[in-house]
Amino acid sequence: TIQLLRVFPKAVTMAMAASKKQFPKIPPACGLTGPVSISSNFCGGNIVHVSTEVSSPTSAVVSLCIDQDPYTALEDTVHSQWFYFKSALLDSSLGGPTDLSAEITVDYVITNANDVAFSSAWPGSQVCVSTNGQKSYERKSKTTYSKKDGTLRWQHVHKPGEEGTYFSFFEPYTYDRHMSLLDKCRSTRGVEVSVIGKTLQGRDMELVKIGTGPLKCWINHRQHPGETQAEWFAEGLLDRLCGLSDFGAVDGLAHKAREAFTFYIVPNMNPDGSHLGYLRCNAGGQNLNREWCDTGDYKAPTLERSPEVYYVLKKMDEIGVDCFADIHGDEEMPFNFIAGAEGCTNWGPRLQGLQGAFLGAFCRANPDMQKEVSYDPEDANGANLAVCSNQIATRFDCLAITLEMPYKDCLTCPDPVRGYTGGRCAALGKSIVDAFMHVKDWLRTDEPFWETLQEDDLYVRPKEVWEGKEAEE
Repeated sequence: TIQLLRVFPKAVTMAMAASKKQFPKIPPACGLTGPVSISSNFCGGNIVHVSTEVSSPTSAVVSLCIDQDPYTALEDTVHSQWFYFKSALLDSSLGGPTDLSAEITVDYVITNANDVAFSSAWPGSQVCVSTNGQKSYERKSKTTYSKKDGTLRWQHVHKPGEEGTYFSFFEPYTYDRHMSLLDKCRSTRGVEVSVIGKTLQGRDMELVKIGTGPLKCWINHRQHPGETQAEWFAEGLLDRLCGLSDFGAVDGLAHKAREAFTFYIVPNMNPDGSHLGYLRCNAGGQNLNREWCDTGDYKAPTLERSPEVYYVLKKMDEIGVDCFADIHGDEEMPFNFIAGAEGCTNWGPRLQGLQGAFLGAFCRANPDMQKEVSYDPEDANGANLAVCSNQIATRFDCLAITLEMPYKDCLTCPDPVRGYTGGRCAALGKSIVDAFMHVKDWLRTDEPFWETLQEDDLYVRPKEVWEGKEAEE
């Protein structure tokens, strides 16, 4: 089966999905075939080395495959798209360059690019690369996708003495960094970090509580582990609310926010999937953003399949929710945007007004956010309540949104060198405080506030269209 997976990954995957069998992780092929060693055997890593063709002493072509998440029963599919690996020059005794002063040009080719979850997202995508020990990442502007060949390709020139080069779909956010972030929160006065449950693999589900206000604001991050943007966002949010980068000192608005709200923040909803290098699933193959209620005969959330959702939802029911955001990344759309509660049965002037004012304030706080482009809103009363933000909007009759950030460059403020970065995700996380503060007095009022909103707070019905979309496709 493993050999067939290497040659016919899509056909074998479809056959296994049809038979409801668990998808096996592909073991790494030998990467010691010069001039570089390929490795993904670290936290969040994902790639399979297929072959290396050496065309000259200073050039080679490395063929790779993206490994897949476990089979997802509810959606009857397997997901993949996240990749993250290290490429290092081999020692000359193992086939590496004998001329230690020479530059080595390597063409990297992902050979199963058509078999991922969102192959339509590849046009316009640029691979992230770090050559300084992951202190920073830039973009490979000449990343090319061939639908005909099913390949994603880029070239890198390895310099003499390089420690190792990291490539990824977006800037990684490792479990070590996650733990360091929580340690900083624990050591900050007025911040509580508690463990509210365990994942399938026994990792802690942490909840960060900040503030003393009467309004209960929940913000969840990274249900889909390959959407690392979400935890960068969490880092920025926690930095602002806790003063992590300024010895606990917070700005005036953050101070007022802590008086108006009690924030309940889950920095990582899917620690197992994050560690395992998955795109959308937990360790058992569940897409957590479809586990927030039963779907027909499929029971959710359960401790056996989705304890991560089970424990968080249980805590929400205990505490209550007055406003909510679920933080994600979107593979295809080159914008930051929110998806709202238009399809929920309680959608009306109140929730429409809240969503419009929230987004208006968000756009004013950070020009990386915009309001015209999003998924096409769901039809009236057509919401899938197994999706987190729909469930919370309905269950607690509150403002609840899904926030999406791009893997690609953000077209509202493009940066051709770095693209959209983890740092900008963090900055957006800081800005969401402004948006919640703007709507705080309206969250539970009985007054028809929506009748007197200023013009740039009015709801705009978004569309899934933008200039250049057809060119990308």
